[in-house]
Amino acid sequence: MWDSSVFLSTLTPKFYVALTGTSSLISGLILIFEWWYFRKYGTSFIEQVSINHISPWISGNDNGTDSPAPTAASGSGGSSGSSGTTQSMPECKVWRNPLNLFRGAEYQRFYWATQKEPLTFYDMNLSAQDHQTFFTCEGDAGKAEYEIMQTAWRERNPVVRIKAAKSALELNPDCAPAYILLSEEEATTIVEAEKILRTALKVAEGNYKRSQTFQHQGTIAEGIHRRDTNVLIYIKRRLAMCARKLGKLKEAVKMFRDLTKEISPIMNVLNIHENLLEALLEMQAYADCQAVLAKYDDISLPKSATICYTAALLKARIVAEKFSPDVASKRGLSPAEMSAVEAIHRAVEFNPHVPKYLLEMKQLILPPEHILKRGDSEALAYAFFHLSHWKHVEGALNLLHCTWEGTFRMLPYPLERGHLFYPYPTCTECADRELLPAFHEVSVYPKKELPFFILFTAGLCSITALLALLTHQYPESMGIFASTTLSWFSLPFHFVKERIEAIWPCNLLQQLSRI
Repeated sequence: MWDSSVFLSTLTPKFYVALTGTSSLISGLILIFEWWYFRKYGTSFIEQVSINHISPWISGNDNGTDSPAPTAASGSGGSSGSSGTTQSMPECKVWRNPLNLFRGAEYQRFYWATQKEPLTFYDMNLSAQDHQTFFTCEGDAGKAEYEIMQTAWRERNPVVRIKAAKSALELNPDCAPAYILLSEEEATTIVEAEKILRTALKVAEGNYKRSQTFQHQGTIAEGIHRRDTNVLIYIKRRLAMCARKLGKLKEAVKMFRDLTKEISPIMNVLNIHENLLEALLEMQAYADCQAVLAKYDDISLPKSATICYTAALLKARIVAEKFSPDVASKRGLSPAEMSAVEAIHRAVEFNPHVPKYLLEMKQLILPPEHILKRGDSEALAYAFFHLSHWKHVEGALNLLHCTWEGTFRMLPYPLERGHLFYPYPTCTECADRELLPAFHEVSVYPKKELPFFILFTAGLCSITALLALLTHQYPESMGIFASTTLSWFSLPFHFVKERIEAIWPCNLLQQLSRI
């Protein structure tokens, strides 16, 4: 039998240098690949292989399905799907904030008070694209006032934008888009904005009636009428929002209800039903809220934080006042409490960032003009306007506090599988960092903690690299250290060998072979 001590004595320092260097190189390559995969997909490659391939093989489950690598899911959250869905998920999409504030009357006042820019250039650039899309058309060619407005939306300096709008009105007092810009940016109070918008409404209604007469006289005429329709709807919506901010709730609700009956393409962008829900909650007209939800909280329609959390609030309202976690843990949840908890879990699965803002565990800031559904930007926009509604319902925040974290136990791998919605999209963090100001700490879900295998390979790479360096610098000492270490590790095997030889005769195998 080969003696291990003889083998160890024949090894040279060069062997140890080559061994540790090769080990360091291999572990370094594994570390680089693991880090790249983690940065791209938010999970460990080795962990994925062990979960999706090795574990089913060991457990004998041949029917296990492989989870595809996470891809960017739609901000819309789309329709509900089963947890094991493998159908392709829509791309990450940024939506216009239905409750966006006025730049002059609200965002600008925040800047005057704090000297912090509440809006990012990326966010304002998206708004400029929206305005150009809906408030301009091919029929504006050759009309100086509308050509001025086409460039005014793209100006970065607000003073230049306001000056351009005023010059457009000097050329044509019936240029409704110019009034929109002035109401959004020049007016420093909601009252001033409402006054400008009422003037804009008269102008927009006149333009709409004129273009309606000629809308069937070619594509250019249709484009002009479509533009005038968009302008009219936008002005009515902003007037309704002014009424809501000034406390004229019944007037605001009536205007929002009338607007939800419109069928213009711009309605797909404005999501006016969310404005209606917020105004009804302020009135505490919960039955009307439930009627609106019945229409828009449909499996075939895109979801939003407003829809999911309003549904949870309405169900929590029934049981929240008398809810006690101690009593519930002893007797169990009643059917109504179970329904409320399930609604909260559904809402948290759709957007897990909202509870920390509602529970005031994280500071609110002014919401951006665009949001990413299921992202931190949407959570901010929802909580900024709806926190007061949760406070109006006695015990609702307590019920949320006691139950919302239970959602995460149902979703151990949210980037791969969802329960009621598509897997949580990986694109939200990057988009939210573009939409939200630098002074805000973006909320990230799930937390991208380094997987064990990345830490293990990093430690292995570092240790083997250090051993290779020491062996190169001190070959004789490291050779003695390696021989001693290997001898220590071989002692248990020598002990087992001696015990076996003591029990069994040395010639036992020879005797068995003869038999």
